[in-house]
Amino acid sequence: MVDLSTAILAINSEAKFSINGEDINQITWYNNTTPVSANDIQTKQTELQADYDAKQYQRDRAIAYPTIQEQLDMQY
Repeated sequence: MVDLSTAILAINSEAKFSINGEDINQITWYNNTTPVSANDIQTKQTELQADYDAKQYQRDRAIAYPTIQEQLDMQY
């Protein structure tokens, strides 16, 4: 699961905040950071999770097969 911090930083990479126990209702914003709505954070979390899940095949392949460099070294 994509955490709240990742979702917030995907929306505003310069946001300054703290979260109490991954509770979306316990976010404190610092340094005049414009608060991001809970709905926007949850939407971004869902979007990022879908992207992560869609790339599972790539992660599985990376584990199953050696890198190009390793394959070329084996050929040499």
